[in-house]
Amino acid sequence: MRNLTLRQLRAVQAVSRLGTIAAAARQLSLTAPAVTIQVKQIEDDVGLALFDRTSEGMRLTVAGKAVLASATAIETTLRSLAEEIDSIKGVRSGTINLGVVSTAKYFAPRLIAAFRGAYPKIEVKLKVGNRHDIVSGLKDYKLDLALMGRAPTEFPVDAVCFGDHPLVIIADPAHPLAGERDIEPERLLAETIIIREPGSGTRLALEGLFINDLDRLQACSVEMGSNETIKQAVMAGLGIAFISAHTIAFEVEMGRLRVLDVRQMPIRRKWYAVCRQERIPAPAERAFKAFLLERGATHLPLVEQLYPAGAMHGAPESGMR
Repeated sequence: MRNLTLRQLRAVQAVSRLGTIAAAARQLSLTAPAVTIQVKQIEDDVGLALFDRTSEGMRLTVAGKAVLASATAIETTLRSLAEEIDSIKGVRSGTINLGVVSTAKYFAPRLIAAFRGAYPKIEVKLKVGNRHDIVSGLKDYKLDLALMGRAPTEFPVDAVCFGDHPLVIIADPAHPLAGERDIEPERLLAETIIIREPGSGTRLALEGLFINDLDRLQACSVEMGSNETIKQAVMAGLGIAFISAHTIAFEVEMGRLRVLDVRQMPIRRKWYAVCRQERIPAPAERAFKAFLLERGATHLPLVEQLYPAGAMHGAPESGMR
C-alpha cells in the first residue's frame, strides 16, 4: 500500500463519481486505458477488486469504498495544508464545507453573512439536511464542520458549544391553552402533540420531560418529519407541537403561532460546532469556529421575545448532546 499515488487515488474517485472509465478519463484529461491502468495498479496492490462492472456502470466494492474513503481523507488533508501555507503567507482565504441540521437553517444564513463580513475571501459552502445526512457527511469527509444539537457518537469528534437551543410548545393563537398561564406539563397530554421522528434531538428532549409518562405521550402524539410541516399543522389547528424556538420567530411575530406558557419550559439545550477529531482544521475552519465562540450566540433568535410578556418560566439545561 505504500506505493499508492495521488493519480491512482484520483482515478478511483473519478470513476466512482462518474460511473464509467470513459467519463473519468475525460474529466482527468487522460485516456481510458491510462485510467484503467491506474485502477488496476491499486487493485493489484490491494489484492481485491475495487469495482463491480455492471450494466449500469462501475460500482464500488467494499474494498473500493474503503479506498475511496481514504482518498477523500487525503484530499481533505492536502486542502488543509494548502490553506495553512496560504495562512502562513498572510492570505486569509479558503473554503469551508459547512453542514447544518434542518433546524439550524433558520439562523445559519445570518451566521454565514456575518462571518463573510469579517472574512470576505473565505467561501462557505452550505449543505442543509436531516441529522443522518449531516452525520454521514462528516463521517465521509464531505463536510468540514457541522452545526447540530447533539454531537455524533459513531466516530470521534470535537464539539464546541456556541449558543443556547431552547425548545418550546406552540399552538394556534385560537387554541384554548393560548390564553392560559402556568400550564402544567401533564396538561399537555390531553392534547394532540405533534412531534418529530424517532431519534431527533427535539423528540428525545420531549421524551425526557415525560420520562414517566411515555405511554401517554405516545398515545397522544402524531409524528411529522419536518419543522415546516409541523408549523403548518399547528396553524391548521391539528394540535400543539414541541419545536425549536429558533424555527418559529417569523410566525410568532406575524401572530400565526403562539408559544404556550408551560412550566419547566423552555427546555434549553445547546448548539454545537462539530468536526472530526483526527482532522487538522484549516485556517478558514479555525477562524469560523473562533467566530462562533465569540459572536455566534448574538445571531440566534432570542426566545424571550417569543413569549407573552412576563410568561417565560424556563427549565434547567437538559445536558443532551
